[in-house]
Formats: sequence, C-alpha cells, structure tokens
Amino acid sequence: MSYPAIQPYETGMLKVSDLHTLYWEVSGKEDGKPVVFLHGGPGGGTGEKDRQYFDPKAYKIVLFDQRGAGKSTPSASLEENTTRDLVSDIEKLREHLKIDKWVVFGGSWGSALSLAYAQTYPERVKALILRGIFTLRKSELKFLTQDGTSHIFPEAWDEYLKQIPEEDHGDLMAAYHKRLTSKDNQIRTETAKAWSKWVMATSKIRVDSKDIARAAQDDWALALARISFHYFVNGGFMREGQLLEKQRIDTIRHIPTVIIQGRYDVVCPARSAYDFKKVFPEAELTIVPDAGHSPWEIPTSKLLTEVRRLRHCAVFVV
Repeated sequence: MSYPAIQPYETGMLKVSDLHTLYWEVSGKEDGKPVVFLHGGPGGGTGEKDRQYFDPKAYKIVLFDQRGAGKSTPSASLEENTTRDLVSDIEKLREHLKIDKWVVFGGSWGSALSLAYAQTYPERVKALILRGIFTLRKSELKFLTQDGTSHIFPEAWDEYLKQIPEEDHGDLMAAYHKRLTSKDNQIRTETAKAWSKWVMATSKIRVDSKDIARAAQDDWALALARISFHYFVNGGFMREGQLLEKQRIDTIRHIPTVIIQGRYDVVCPARSAYDFKKVFPEAELTIVPDAGHSPWEIPTSKLLTEVRRLRHCAVFVV
C-alpha cells in the first residue's frame, strides 16, 4: 500500500561542515504541507520508495541522506558524525528550504533522530509520525546484536557469527565495530555485508530474497554497517534513556504524535514503543498485530500511508 511513484522536482547538495555535504530532494506539491523523511540505519540512506508514503497532491515531501549515507559525501564517514551533528543538519536543511514548520516522519533509527530533533527544536515540528521506536538503550542494542533476535532467527544468526572469532563472541557489538573500522578493506567489506544481511534477514516476518540481495551491495552495506556500529558503541551519543526522560518528553508533549509499531519487530522490539507511550500518553500508539520491522510489510505500509485517518487526522491533512 503506497502512493504512486514520483520524481523530485528539485534536488541539491547542502554543505553542512568543512567535511560533509548532504544530498536532498523535494517532491510532491510545491505549496503543500511540508514533511521531512528521516531514514533509518543509521547510515541506511533514502530511496525512491520513501517518497510514496505521502500523498503527492497534499504534501511537499523532503528527503535527504544523513552524513555518510546514500548520496551524501564522504560516504561511510564516521568523522563529525554524531546525533547532535545530524540534528543540526536537519535544522540547516529546513532553513535552506525556507520552511517554517514541518511534519517529521521517521522509522527505526529515524524515529530516534526524529525525537532528538523535535526535543531540540519543538517549535519547528508540526507533528511526529514514528515507526518502529528505537532509543539506543543498552537493552535494545543487546537484543539485536547479542542476545534476543538470535533466538528467533537462529539460521541467520549463525551467518552473523561467522565473521567473528569465537573468543570475541562475548561482545559482538565491540567485535563488529572493530572489524568495521579495520584498515583492511576486505575485512570491512565482508563484515559490512554480514551485518547488512543480518538486518535484512530479520526485518520481515517472511524473509524477502530481494532484501537479502541488497545486502551484497558494497557501498550501501559499508555505509549502513560502519555508521550503525559507530552509533551503537557510543549509545547514540546520548545518555542512557535520554529520549524517554520526562524533561525531554515535556518539550514535545504538545506535538501531535502517531506511533506505528510491528508486534513482531525483532530489530526494534515493541517494548520501546510501549515504554515511550507510558511516558508520553498523549501519543497515539498502534501496534500492528501481523507485522515485523519493515515499513513495507502490507499492514504497516497501509497504516503509514493512511495516518491521516487516525485520531490526529486534522494535523496531517492540508
């Protein structure tokens, strides 16, 4: 379930530091309601399908690739790449495009970045549409990288483990990060593909061979894996549980917020969305009973494209 494929009517490269330049694009209705799409990963980048969540007759759709991801340069760079940097980049892009306020749409890592941005610039956020809540708490990271998802996808887990010597199995997050920052290009590439394959294999209730094939794309896999573990080992460059702290939630409590969460999401388990809802009861949480992590599983995709029909519908429709 999605809107028809469209092409951007404007694209550009925005220099945000001496090192980093971001790719951005705008599609949809030129004078429509502005919405910015924050991709997952970290390091995942945007794709053509990401435009299709939004009604092109109603929305001015802004997509961009975060530092080191997608078409942004330099690719897979870890330098000057923190959550604070990315939040600042979003604001620079808003100013560059001369947008006053926008709806912020983010899933997985994009949900964490959406919250970090909204908590920093609440006056610039019209509404939040979040999918697959991720807050980079230690328990979430351990579930995906060490002990949790491994019990549900054991065959894929064996492939994930092959990259790491047995003596390093006690801390796989650190071991992966070490290999992804190795000076040996072959080690970096092989490790990146293994991580990307693991994520692709676990993102849907039914494993999609097309997703697995994407993990073999060197540049995409390297950016996704290197930047992901850069953020993982640093806890997202935030305090443990920072995004759920009361004083942080209080800054966005007035912002209409919708959360779509797959019940069987084993990349960003439903516990995080549930915990978020408890500290932010004003948000509208919908747990999709027959979906995993991917936004493109039909039940989740349907809800994301029809979010205007939910309780806060007036906020999301021009």
